[in-house]
Amino acid sequence: MKFQAVTALLLTVSAPAMAAGELPRTVLPVAYDIRVEPDAAAMTFTGSETIDVDVKQATSTIVLNAAELNISSATFDGAAAKFATDEAAQTLTVTLPKPASVGRHKLAFAWKGKINTSAAGFFAIDYSDDDGTKQRMLATQFEAPDARRFAPMWDEPSFKAKFTLSAVAPRGQTAFSNMPAAPVAQISGGKQLYRFGETPVMSSYLLFLGIGDVERKTVMAGQTEIGVITRRGVVDQGDYALKAAKDLFAYYNDYFGQPYPLPKLDMIAGPGSSQFFGAMENWGAIFYFEPELLFDAKRATVSNQQRIYTVVAHEMAHQWFGDLVTMRWWDDLWLNEGFASWMEGKATGDLNPDWHLDAAAVATDRESAMRLDAVATSHPIIRKVETVDQIGEAFDAITYEKGQQVINMLESTVGADPFRDGVRRYMARYKHGNTVTDQLWAEISAAAGHDVAPMMHDFTLQAGVPLVSVAGAACVGGKTNARFSQTRFGLDDASKAATDWRVPVTLSAGGTVASATVRGASPQPASVDGCGTLVINPGKRGYYRTRYDAAGHAAIVRGFGTLAVADQLGTLADDLALGMSGDQDLARWFETVGVVKRDADPLVWSLVLGQVGRVGDLYDGTPLGERYRAKAMGLIAPAMDRFGLEPRGDDTPLVTNLRELLVGALGSTGDATVLAAARGYFGKLKGDSSAIPPSIRRPMLRTYALNATPAEWDALLALTRAETSPVVRTGYISLLGVARDDALAKRALDLVKADEFTAPQRASLLAAIASGHPDLAFDFAVANADLVNGLLETSTRSSFIVGLAAGSNDPAMIGRVEAWAAKNLPEGSRGPALRTVTAIKNRATYADRLRPAVTAWAGN
Repeated sequence: MKFQAVTALLLTVSAPAMAAGELPRTVLPVAYDIRVEPDAAAMTFTGSETIDVDVKQATSTIVLNAAELNISSATFDGAAAKFATDEAAQTLTVTLPKPASVGRHKLAFAWKGKINTSAAGFFAIDYSDDDGTKQRMLATQFEAPDARRFAPMWDEPSFKAKFTLSAVAPRGQTAFSNMPAAPVAQISGGKQLYRFGETPVMSSYLLFLGIGDVERKTVMAGQTEIGVITRRGVVDQGDYALKAAKDLFAYYNDYFGQPYPLPKLDMIAGPGSSQFFGAMENWGAIFYFEPELLFDAKRATVSNQQRIYTVVAHEMAHQWFGDLVTMRWWDDLWLNEGFASWMEGKATGDLNPDWHLDAAAVATDRESAMRLDAVATSHPIIRKVETVDQIGEAFDAITYEKGQQVINMLESTVGADPFRDGVRRYMARYKHGNTVTDQLWAEISAAAGHDVAPMMHDFTLQAGVPLVSVAGAACVGGKTNARFSQTRFGLDDASKAATDWRVPVTLSAGGTVASATVRGASPQPASVDGCGTLVINPGKRGYYRTRYDAAGHAAIVRGFGTLAVADQLGTLADDLALGMSGDQDLARWFETVGVVKRDADPLVWSLVLGQVGRVGDLYDGTPLGERYRAKAMGLIAPAMDRFGLEPRGDDTPLVTNLRELLVGALGSTGDATVLAAARGYFGKLKGDSSAIPPSIRRPMLRTYALNATPAEWDALLALTRAETSPVVRTGYISLLGVARDDALAKRALDLVKADEFTAPQRASLLAAIASGHPDLAFDFAVANADLVNGLLETSTRSSFIVGLAAGSNDPAMIGRVEAWAAKNLPEGSRGPALRTVTAIKNRATYADRLRPAVTAWAGN
């Protein structure tokens, strides 16, 4: 699954609690035969199934999962059985007519379920065709614990079984699933019956069903058919993803050493949205929301195009790492998500070298992981999961992004070839099975010739970011010698507790590289051949911050322009982070930023732009903030002069992405030139919906919306109402929420209350309002909690409302969030509230800590 952040909110998931522990293993599913018949208009469906089960121990009861299903009958080996559901525990207990003997038996159910308005279980996506005709697509979303909302089943990853699915669809519509369909049977009532082939053994959360008025386009990759399925009229927008998928398919078949085992691989585009995810790796039937899959050349930026490629790469990596081999339990979710996140970058970078993803990841994924991991609310990558609440909370950026980074470090430590050989051993040994993390470490250790588990346990079983300090660098006899020590990097006091890692440190000087393991706070010597500038962690693939002494940092600054781009990015990132944590004066960051030249790599300018904005945001609305931003504009002026604000024919992808950031940054300040351009472009949209050059469309529209007058906001609302493309319309709806004007934010809240837009669109609108008006959005949600919760996926209800407040600078918000959570959330579901409170507290701490250096730099 590709984790989805909504606007400025990072939503960590939780869900209704159930009793701790896993289902009993006295009875195991072998094969499901499920038939469903939806009534899309009534938003209900009926279902029946027969499950071949293997009774491992004689028993009088069978316990499996079910949620929000009205069970009408249950039989065991054809005899009626009693049953009872526990909605809180999401379980179904069947009392057998007589004790079941060890061996194979048949368990059957019939039920009625509901079709949801958001992506949990069986759900509907409402949209309009280009001519305005209302349409409804049906789809399923089962990860993590929502297959139980579709059919009674053992809804845990280790209960792998085969699935045969049948579905009734209206004539004129198409049903699609994990496997190809047998010839479709016409049945009474203007309906047709689809029966899909039996799947390989797989976990329940990977099952998929979709029904709608769709088109399908295919390419062949060897003997495997790769398809894209879309609403009617936009299938050609899937061409880019199809090409990417074909290239990635060959890459993964080779990398994993195991051929893809299904006859087809469909990519399904849903014209909707989610508060939680962008795509889901159902085996052979990957589901995406449209912006993650379809490339609209008239409207999409280069960053959109790159996003599509990486999301396709992520979900396709799951077809092996997650689907073919699956974690045994949600403790090891990172085996799925951390690895797929790393693999998306590796594969995409290898196949698109001009994107320079290795360097770009230093400023994006690496920094995102470390910022989250350096506060008190972090947690280990591998965490104990016992309840549905905890399953949901496991889907967060520590699992994805820190997981990605520590895998990156491991590959760089053991070498690319031994690492790949270890992964191939793992795939060959455990295909169609379930694993825990140590089984992966065992196979990589065998391939590498040494035990990697102790080091990886340090990085996966405890939270936090190592801080490696280096001092006393000196060149003697052609070698550079220095002293190293390791402590813990923390952005707040609670995260600075002493923690011990075996850190695989690399160092270079004069072009050669050496390695050493640094552990503990006592100084430890290390050396490297050569007498050039000493660079720690060259390439920045190690998961640790680096702090140089004064002389070492001065040498880095002097030689900054000669460093590799990744090392320039890593130095800037570490300097700002160390200033924010109080481990060194922020003046060092200002010093480093000051030597960034006009001709610096676009990636460096992109990072500087984001960093300058991050510091400035701490002082928004204050006189210091005004002085700081005025000087910051001078700092980034060389980039504006060099690259300009309008696209050019010879732009590289890196330049195009930087310009998108520049336009957005200037637009956020209300820059007169950018605002005039945005208003001019917007005026052309009524006659030509693609009037804005794609590469600057998104920041120009956001500039217009941020600075909108009441009349301009009305024009945006009118444009939104007239738009027929569901993707473009959803984007406009979110823009209605970003206006700075308080009165316009309140008008946007009226649209959240109304039913003009779909439930997911209204939730996204509320999140957009929170990006600029967190206090207003939170207070609205508290006052209208039932309405807001009704717009949300079940899994986000514990995090969404408290997350709206995360951007607040009002100290009083801390008590309001805590009080609301204490009253409305079970104790085990208050983690997201704690994260919001911590974010508010830390931002105030950063502002106080950095104020002297910012004041000195900005001037009085």
